[in-house]
Amino acid sequence: MDAASTESTESTECTESTESKETAPSAPDPAAAHHEAPGAYRVLSLSTISFTLMFAVWLMFGLLGKPIQKEFGLDEVQLSWISAVAVLNGSMWRLPAGILADRFGGKIVMTVMMVLGAVSSLLVSMASSYAMLLVLAFCVGVVGNSFSAGVAWNSAWFTPRHKGFALGVFGAGNVGASVTKLIGPGIIAATAGSTYVLGIQGGWRLIPVVYAVLLAITVVLLWFTTPMEDRKPGKSASLSSMLKPLRDIRVWRFSLYYVIVFGAYVAYSAILPTYYQDHFHVSLGTAGLLTASFIFPASLLRPLGGWVSDRWGARVAMYGTFLIIGAVLTVLCLPSGVDDAGRPYGLPLWLVVLLVFLVGCAMGIGKAAVYKHIPTYFPDNVGSVGGLVGMLGGLGGFFLPPAFAYIQRLTGLASTPFIVLTLITGATLIWMHLVIQRMRRAQPEADHIEVPA
Repeated sequence: MDAASTESTESTECTESTESKETAPSAPDPAAAHHEAPGAYRVLSLSTISFTLMFAVWLMFGLLGKPIQKEFGLDEVQLSWISAVAVLNGSMWRLPAGILADRFGGKIVMTVMMVLGAVSSLLVSMASSYAMLLVLAFCVGVVGNSFSAGVAWNSAWFTPRHKGFALGVFGAGNVGASVTKLIGPGIIAATAGSTYVLGIQGGWRLIPVVYAVLLAITVVLLWFTTPMEDRKPGKSASLSSMLKPLRDIRVWRFSLYYVIVFGAYVAYSAILPTYYQDHFHVSLGTAGLLTASFIFPASLLRPLGGWVSDRWGARVAMYGTFLIIGAVLTVLCLPSGVDDAGRPYGLPLWLVVLLVFLVGCAMGIGKAAVYKHIPTYFPDNVGSVGGLVGMLGGLGGFFLPPAFAYIQRLTGLASTPFIVLTLITGATLIWMHLVIQRMRRAQPEADHIEVPA
């Protein structure tokens, strides 16, 4: 970005920060914010369970990739597109999903997504060609849009005092990405070559069948356990009013943050099993466990990120997130692995796993911090703004794996995924800092919205 465009962008930020001062939500009444409405915690519990399962379905191709590659004879680029198309469809409808959840209620939107996901997942087990697998992987991806629907749903049920924590708990459903990594290798090894009732095959094809059954069961639980009378904050709002905040440049800046903490998280969840197998020659089961050591903190620390954002502000959490990710990834840029003769080079495996674990911790904090910004600045448009941020962040998860594959093919560097994200994180941190400093100088009184009540 050149100097003129940067100054123009920052000037726009300053103007908009003034507007945010005029429309910022007032501090919540301390006496009224201690208790949530009846049913709020049932919504949080069932939406989190549903999202965890749908996230597992959405990213199941990360672990199934190697068996699929072997059966269909695919190269690395072809393999990367299977996960990529699932991520694409799980990202491109997040804006509409958030708007629909605001207008018609998150309950119905989540239910429809699970039904579609169950049918598509069942069909994946019957794929007979690479083209068919691509189409079905795309169809399965629809469940990834459940995130923006769930964010809008939980935001409607919780008061500002606990909203950051509630959204963090819901977002911890990202841990679903590790489910396939943990149960997949054992199921694949134990059932390979077997055939079950109705012609269901074992091996990797059994995984999507299991998920289809679990989705069907969860649909029933969610529908009959959560309140029948749902909250619909956007029921009477016009579509134009719901989309108006998307012209605010802050929305797009928050989206870039989310590309780093969520888009890259999705990309790493998909590529790390292959990375560990190819460069450190570990087994599929070991690669799944090592990847889970990244996924768990990146998901389970999300409630902590919500608490930190509630306590000290989302901006503080974002600074810490980007500084940690940038510093750790800089070390991981050193090419590491084991050569064909079994000689290690670069960083040892245990250190790589530890550093990737730290990146996951920072991403867990950062994901919650990004979504704490949204109800703070756009309390009446959580569905549309959260949907756009989620959509663009998810699209980062779509573009990054193929980009990693193509750049690695050109450079031959095994650490390409770490190098690319290091550059993106560094540029984003610099931009965020420059904009914040300019806002503080130009409109210091407008900065009060970042100070927790």
